[in-house]
Amino acid sequence: MRQFFHTHKNPVTVIIVIIILGGMFAYSQMQTSLFPEITFPKIKIIADAGQQPVNKMMITVTRPLENAIKKVPQLQTIRSTTSRGSCEISAYLNWDANIDISQQRIEALINEIRNTLPPGIDITVERMNPSILQVIGYSLESKTRSAIDLKLLADYTVKPFLSQVEGVSQIMVVGGKTKEYWLQLDIQKMTSLSITPDMINTALSNTNFIRSNGYLSDYRQMYLTVTDASVSSKDELENIVISNNKRIVLLKDIADVQIQEAKEYVKINSNGHESVLLGVIKQPNANLVDLSDKMATKLADLKRILPKDVSIEPYYVQADFVKDSIKSVTDSLWIGLVLAILVAIVFLRSFKASSVILVTIPITLLLTLIWLYAIGQTFNIMTLGAIAAAIGLIIDDAIVVVEQIHRTHEEFPDEPTTSLVHKAINYLLPAMIGSSLSTIVIFVPFFLMTGVAGAYFKVMTDSMIITLVCSFFVTWVILPVIYMLFTKDVTANSVTKKKTAHGVKQQPWIAFFIKRPYISFAIIITLAFSIYFILPKLQIGFLPEMDEGSIVFDYATPPGTSLQETDRILREVEKLIMQVPEVETYSRRTGTQMGFFITEPNTGDYLIQLKKDRAKTTDEVIDEIRQKVESSQPALRADFGQVIGDMLGDLMSSVQPVEVKIFGSDQKKLQQLSQQVADIVSNVRGTADVFDGIVIAGPSVSVAPNSANLAQYGITPSDLQYQLQTALEGNIIGSVYDKEQLSNVRMVYPGNRTLSVDGLNQLQVFLPGGQLKPINSLAGIHVNSGDAEIQRENLQSMGIVTARLDNRDLGSAIKDIQQQVSSKISLPQGYAIVYGGDYANQQQSFKELLIILISASLLVFTVILFLFKDFRIAFIILLIAILGIAGSYMGLYFTNTALNVGSYTGLIMIVGIIGENAIFTFLQFKESLKESNDIDQAIIYSISTRLRPKLMTALGAIIALMPIALGIGTGAQLHQPLAIAVIGGFIVAMPLLLIVLPTLIRLVFKKNHASLLKHG
Repeated sequence: MRQFFHTHKNPVTVIIVIIILGGMFAYSQMQTSLFPEITFPKIKIIADAGQQPVNKMMITVTRPLENAIKKVPQLQTIRSTTSRGSCEISAYLNWDANIDISQQRIEALINEIRNTLPPGIDITVERMNPSILQVIGYSLESKTRSAIDLKLLADYTVKPFLSQVEGVSQIMVVGGKTKEYWLQLDIQKMTSLSITPDMINTALSNTNFIRSNGYLSDYRQMYLTVTDASVSSKDELENIVISNNKRIVLLKDIADVQIQEAKEYVKINSNGHESVLLGVIKQPNANLVDLSDKMATKLADLKRILPKDVSIEPYYVQADFVKDSIKSVTDSLWIGLVLAILVAIVFLRSFKASSVILVTIPITLLLTLIWLYAIGQTFNIMTLGAIAAAIGLIIDDAIVVVEQIHRTHEEFPDEPTTSLVHKAINYLLPAMIGSSLSTIVIFVPFFLMTGVAGAYFKVMTDSMIITLVCSFFVTWVILPVIYMLFTKDVTANSVTKKKTAHGVKQQPWIAFFIKRPYISFAIIITLAFSIYFILPKLQIGFLPEMDEGSIVFDYATPPGTSLQETDRILREVEKLIMQVPEVETYSRRTGTQMGFFITEPNTGDYLIQLKKDRAKTTDEVIDEIRQKVESSQPALRADFGQVIGDMLGDLMSSVQPVEVKIFGSDQKKLQQLSQQVADIVSNVRGTADVFDGIVIAGPSVSVAPNSANLAQYGITPSDLQYQLQTALEGNIIGSVYDKEQLSNVRMVYPGNRTLSVDGLNQLQVFLPGGQLKPINSLAGIHVNSGDAEIQRENLQSMGIVTARLDNRDLGSAIKDIQQQVSSKISLPQGYAIVYGGDYANQQQSFKELLIILISASLLVFTVILFLFKDFRIAFIILLIAILGIAGSYMGLYFTNTALNVGSYTGLIMIVGIIGENAIFTFLQFKESLKESNDIDQAIIYSISTRLRPKLMTALGAIIALMPIALGIGTGAQLHQPLAIAVIGGFIVAMPLLLIVLPTLIRLVFKKNHASLLKHG
């Protein structure tokens, strides 16, 4: 191995070329996405059973479904929301559960009990993962065409055209109106002709069909014979014969056939205009950026074939944010890298040594890309963030080796480069192995982390491990060869010649500090006290937040508000939104929402896209819109968030960070407690969009048939309900094959759209003979107030109070809420309050991160113990490493940055980084002590020798992380807390490594250093 780099220079050079070419290939092939492709262990079940009351829905649908789903293996939590006629159940499984098999099991268990559920119930089961959410949104508009024409154009032209793009899973069409043929019955004519609605229904079912009669053989040919009685136009529909009793009665004789818009309790608006929205759902493994580019090209082709009076424009493109985020992280990485190279040039004053670092780091990055590509990872904000965060460690590895070779060259100017390189690498190899292991092992315990934080940050830590392993390989095997390639094959005589064997400048200040140990103890006590003092005062959060530049605004008008009134209120809100100069575009859904939810006609959401060039942050724009809306529309319940954060919240248990759950048995008592808790939360500083969780379905009208009276006139309750539906919603009694689509035929009474409660009381019902009878003589009609939705978790009823945060951290807000709730709320026996949402996730993650921190520290201790075989040294280095956390805390405290999962990861990194640097220092001390046999002289020499590489690595790493720490660029806020924590730790690491460590080494080994020589 002594001549390895000389004898294997050519093979290693070929490996360098392979890495460069392979890395470039991997870079060109790797997919790009915002986050790693992670399947969330959540399955949602939505059951629709018409308009059953909430209490009956709970008994007949929700509870049986919950009991069935509860049997699924690895089920963690089950939550349900029961509304009028529908229920929504969310099944949360363990993160290691197979979501596909779990979905099949749930569907099988539901099928087992389907016979016990109400007839006609519709049940949908969906896996909840990011791939079911739209990544691109388009708005289709026209000033001249009807809503029916726009819907037809979207369904039969735009959707098929855009679906041709590779990577598209689904094109969802929302809005517009569906074409229907309405038969408005003339009740008086029908009475005079003794025709009932049932006769019309029977006539259409006996007429409007296509059926096979069988095959016919004739002259060696076989023919399929069909009876085609289908209806394909309005004229054919009008001329259907309804009765042939004494005279022929056609449909047009007793009904007015009209082309109408189907009744849909949905309104779609884009930038103030009625429109159709198209949402693009990508396939799970599709490249988001490539898909977006292909869709943009396809959209340009589509515009050429669309009618001139129709326009289609994007209102949301997730790839834009992804591109900006990836570019921002990449730019930060390269800016930091260039600045770090400048630091190397300043300290080494050697163009060759700096050039070696400049070439080595890209090779490390390219090798990392090859590895990431091989394991199927993508370019996303977590993998790139890991590389950006690890860039300081990559620079550290390269600087340590190059500086050692360079210093060896300075000390032995007459030796050939080959000999110098081998001498430097052989000297550093034990420390390189130990230091690299100390930074790698700190990420190993992250497999203990669970939940969404574990899913995403495990990708990040795995990427860091890959990056550091690649860095070790490149700096140990490839960097020396690169250094030799940059050196002419002559005796190295170009550097300043040193007369002494150890030409390192002695630093007198080192002796000053090591001979005054009270200074080091003062530093230790100060740092320990700072941890004790600062930690309780730190802001506490869960996941780092990003400024996405897009807003989700969920809203709800008072229960029972009509769709028309809701639309009127929202048009006033839209005037306020457009007054905000930072708003670029918006789209609005009423009666439906983005995602997979039960949605009432009085609820919906806005998606607001902000301008890229704006002075205000997204949170500041949210505050402005919130104030405008609350002051002008106090009855409107609003909830603001950012798009991607909101989507991730939908995939987890709660969208809102603050969630207070009150468990109990009585619904009325739960509602009272929820209102009391909501009042308390509203008065806590820093909370916004507080909601007591009480959702009231609109008022209802109950029609109770009088069985005796119905039997007297020969009518069944089913006949009565059919005629009631004809008078209101209308009944679909057939379809018309019209332009490659089936349009429903709906039978309605005149004035069905304007019928009032009083009008319902006066409704005339057809008897079997065609006579009319008022409904109030056949049934009782009662108006009922709305029922509240029922929330349950793990089969227990609960009330949920939620809130957003407004310029306040999660930890302090929850602390105030807990204090006030415990002092002001008196719970009855059997009731309990549990805090969920981000707080519960944060508490779980912090417990796991504490275990990870302890485990990482013990692993670093074990590595050092194996390397130096001395408990005292291992303990000293571990103490120094843990004290470095104080710097991270101070960095977070003075920059008002929250301690969250990201910054906690930075704390754990600091332990490994300081341990790595301490290993090199002690190795130098150990070697120097062998030569001088003087502890003080060995300490002074080792610190003087390691001073330059330590300053270079610290400054290089700090400067490399500075662009991320400053939060420059889109999405940089995600990794900002981690960068701040690492930079704070690096700053405090300097006095710890240069003052405290040598002092402690001197105290331990001053009396008897013979044991050190023995172990060496």
